[in-house]
Amino acid sequence: MHIQVPTVLLDGTVLAALSREDMYGYALTKIVQESLSVSESTMYPVLRRLKQEEYLETYDEPFEGRNRRYYRLTPKGRQHLEEIIDKWIVFRDSLNRLLEENTNE
Repeated sequence: MHIQVPTVLLDGTVLAALSREDMYGYALTKIVQESLSVSESTMYPVLRRLKQEEYLETYDEPFEGRNRRYYRLTPKGRQHLEEIIDKWIVFRDSLNRLLEENTNE
């Protein structure tokens, strides 16, 4: 069974990965896929939207005769990530309490 990942959690995962280091799209997709079931075709629209919302910025680096586009977290993106983490902690703790109550019956 797969649980559909809410947009805010996918955003948080992308922003968290980029908080560690700048990455190009394919490498970022592979990192996110370690935690979430998400396709490459899903990731690029997410990256475009996060860039449009000014949470990310891009720059190009030459690689094997062509340019590779890298994504970098902006200060606004870092602040948004902190907000997502705060909300996630409250959600996670509430859900854990509820689920744990049902396992003790």
